[in-house]
Amino acid sequence: MKLAFVFPGQGSQSVGMMNGYSELPEIQQTFLEASEILHQDIWSLVNNGPAEELNQTLNTQPVMLAAGVAIYRAWINLCGFKPQILAGHSLGEYTALVASEVLDFKDAIALVRFRAQSMQQAVPEGVGAMAAILGLEEDVLTTLCKEVTHQTNDEIVEVANLNSPGQIVIAGHKNAVQKAIEMSQSRGAKRAILLPVSIPSHCSLMQSAVEKMQSQLAQKTFNEPKLPILHNADVASHVDTESIKNILTQQLVKPVRWIDTIHSFANQGITHVIECGPGKVLMGLNKRIEPNLQHLSLYDKKSIEQAIEVLK
Repeated sequence: MKLAFVFPGQGSQSVGMMNGYSELPEIQQTFLEASEILHQDIWSLVNNGPAEELNQTLNTQPVMLAAGVAIYRAWINLCGFKPQILAGHSLGEYTALVASEVLDFKDAIALVRFRAQSMQQAVPEGVGAMAAILGLEEDVLTTLCKEVTHQTNDEIVEVANLNSPGQIVIAGHKNAVQKAIEMSQSRGAKRAILLPVSIPSHCSLMQSAVEKMQSQLAQKTFNEPKLPILHNADVASHVDTESIKNILTQQLVKPVRWIDTIHSFANQGITHVIECGPGKVLMGLNKRIEPNLQHLSLYDKKSIEQAIEVLK
């Protein structure tokens, strides 16, 4: 038995998402710790909303980091089973860094708040967009995006998230994304859906955020990972701390290679992939990528207990 833990990112948040963990002391304790660091009551925000405030990138990113860390702490306290390898989807990579003891929680919370600010400032609201394209292969969509970029006077659209077979997210200027949606439908996409986000993540429009993050990361102390992490941008593990900082900046402008990540787990002999966070978004993707692996999600206290029984 070999375990991989994966941590979700932005998009898995919802008001009340921590209700199912209420009997676990690590949950509220971790959120209170994060609230003190941020000088903001994110425990109240996640429990009471409003949803519009929770869904603001500035709040979503630290909230999801706190959620993943809290659940991981509860898991370790309940059973002590540590994974052999980690990965996080986009923002979730920072949760993996905390679980691997590369970053302490205080620095990670401050970094993701800064990351959110930098991403929001990189592209004015209303200028960028993202869309999910269902039913087209990566090479077809990559070619299509290049065609659209050429046709729209260098307004760009690029592949941003390779989430699962037949589900790819694109990002870029809003007009270019709209054009890509139209073209993808004419080329056989089953569906093309504009996503309710204001930031075009994982594309070259985030370049100014890269420069800000480089400066911020340089000020933080990183440790060598206690557990290997497969990083989004290159699906590789890094031991050198400067390499880890570099790959975190590259993550902002390069696609999340989630399909390759889960395939890599399988190739390394991983038997169980466990989503550590509220919701089951990643578990659904993971099942489509590697259906022969065991897939679990720690979406409440009961599911944690069930996962422990499976692994005993």
